[in-house]
Amino acid sequence: MRKIIHIDMDAFYASVEQRDFPEMRGKPVVVGGSPHSRGVVCAASYEARKFGIRSAISCYQAYKLCPDAIFTPPRFDVYKSVSKEIRRIFLEYTDLVEPLSLDEAYLDVTLNKQEIPLASTIAKEIRKKIWENTGLTCSAGVATNKFLAKMASEKNKPNGLYVVLPGDEISFLDELPLYQFFGIGKKTFEKLQHLGFSKGKDLRKAEESFLVHEFGKMGAVFYRMARGIDDREVIPFRDPKSIGVETTFTHDSEDFSYFLLKLESLAKELEMRMLKKNKKGKTLTLKVKFEDFTVKQKSITSDVVFFLADNLFQQSSNMLASVWKDNFDPPKKIRLLGLSVSNFYEKEIPEDQPSLFG
Repeated sequence: MRKIIHIDMDAFYASVEQRDFPEMRGKPVVVGGSPHSRGVVCAASYEARKFGIRSAISCYQAYKLCPDAIFTPPRFDVYKSVSKEIRRIFLEYTDLVEPLSLDEAYLDVTLNKQEIPLASTIAKEIRKKIWENTGLTCSAGVATNKFLAKMASEKNKPNGLYVVLPGDEISFLDELPLYQFFGIGKKTFEKLQHLGFSKGKDLRKAEESFLVHEFGKMGAVFYRMARGIDDREVIPFRDPKSIGVETTFTHDSEDFSYFLLKLESLAKELEMRMLKKNKKGKTLTLKVKFEDFTVKQKSITSDVVFFLADNLFQQSSNMLASVWKDNFDPPKKIRLLGLSVSNFYEKEIPEDQPSLFG
């Protein structure tokens, strides 16, 4: 039986800012863009969350919710440095560490380096060391699989620990509202409610065939979730399936020349990211978000790899022209552009790799 720990740093980016800048402590802090910009919130302190501010909403919306909030730009180099320090603590106990992001990871401590019998003991030690070494708090969940450990870490947030003992999986899940289940979003929850499912115990009564009929492949996932079944292993390294960049405009625009300038900048940034990760891919995808928040994506796959900024720019420009040409009834302005490359080429690419355009 596996012993899995899920560690989740508490409001990580915002907590780092409050740690480094005492004047921010105890106050609503929003990490992201300017309060009057179209940028999005990267993180919000718990003081800010009380006003309804959360990640991914616009900074302008966050400002309307709490005009007194302190807005500060992200310092990703600092966050990465702290994340590496936390990872070193994880590796004192196990090499089976699967990072999900800078502030979140799964650990398989079934066979751990310290030969500690109880995963809960390890979780307590890790939380203590993180606090002593970084001055930051985290929440931990302990269970027999990844899904349950993730759910458990949310139970006593912030700065808490929750253990789902073997045999207690069903009782743990039965009384939880389904909107707290990892992987069930707002719209899915609304549909589940409409079907008569509000808690874990309700979902557990449903036949798998019924759930598959209503939700497709996810129905089978929901069936297993309600029973606390998760066979996924903790994978120490997960190769990215794509590399991408995007930008949200200051104002919605219908100026195609402005779009081209933004695409050129994105292409250069994407080339730098790909070179840094030594990746080259065969599929290029353009993402366009319109003023009404609808999204259009267009992709192209080629036998010749994408990685040079010139190629990225020329191909994405052609795709954007096609999308813009079809933008009618009524025509809509654009608020965001994004580029990503996937379908990575695994072999070494010669330095004289020809461009798509000769």
